[in-house]
Amino acid sequence: MENRLTPAQLTKLVGEVERLSQRQQDELDRGQVQDILRELNLSPDLLDEAMIQLQRKEALIVQQRRQWWLIGGAIASLVVAIAGVAIFMQQQNQALARVSAAQSCVALVQDSCGDRAPLSRQSSPELFYNVTLNAAPVGKKLPLTCDWLAPGGQVIKQNRYETRQIGTPVWNTHCKYPLAPNAPTGTWQVRLLLEDRQLSSAKFDVQ
Repeated sequence: MENRLTPAQLTKLVGEVERLSQRQQDELDRGQVQDILRELNLSPDLLDEAMIQLQRKEALIVQQRRQWWLIGGAIASLVVAIAGVAIFMQQQNQALARVSAAQSCVALVQDSCGDRAPLSRQSSPELFYNVTLNAAPVGKKLPLTCDWLAPGGQVIKQNRYETRQIGTPVWNTHCKYPLAPNAPTGTWQVRLLLEDRQLSSAKFDVQ
C-alpha cells in the first residue's frame, strides 16, 4: 500500500474504517451471546443448533428470492412471446383483409377472360373460374375455397386449394370444374372465398 494518500482517498479510507468499526460494535462474539442466553434462562448448549437453523432459514430466503426472480423472468418472457404472436397474427389478418378481386370470369381457358362460346353440358367442358387478385401478400400462400352452385343454389362442387407462393401484389388464380352431361341447365354461380370472406362471384348459363 502506498504511504501517501490524496484527500479523496483519505476520505474514503476514513469512511471504510468507520464502517468496519461500526460492524464490529454491532456483532456479538460467542461468549456474549451465551451470556445473553443465560440471562434469558435459555440453554447455551443449543446455540450451535440454533445458528445452523438460522443459517438454513437465511439461505432459504435467498433461494426463494432467486426463484421468484426466475419465475418473474419466465412470466415476462412469456408475456413478450404472446405479445409477439398477437402482433404477428394481427399483421397477418390485416394483410389478408386487404386482398380483393380485381376481375373474374368463367371461361373454357385457364387464366383468360376473353370471349367464349355458350356453355353446353353435352360437350362436357372443363370450366375455369379465373380471378385476378389485388393486394396479394407477396411471399405468402393463400388458402382459397371455390364453390360451384347449381341453379337451385346447391353447392355441387367445392375446391379447396392453396396458391403457389405469391410473387406480385397482382396475382392470377383459378379453380376448375368439369361440367357433367347430366348437369342441370340454367343459371349457375361460382364464388371464391379467402377463409370465410367472399372475394368474388360470377354467374354463367348452362344450356
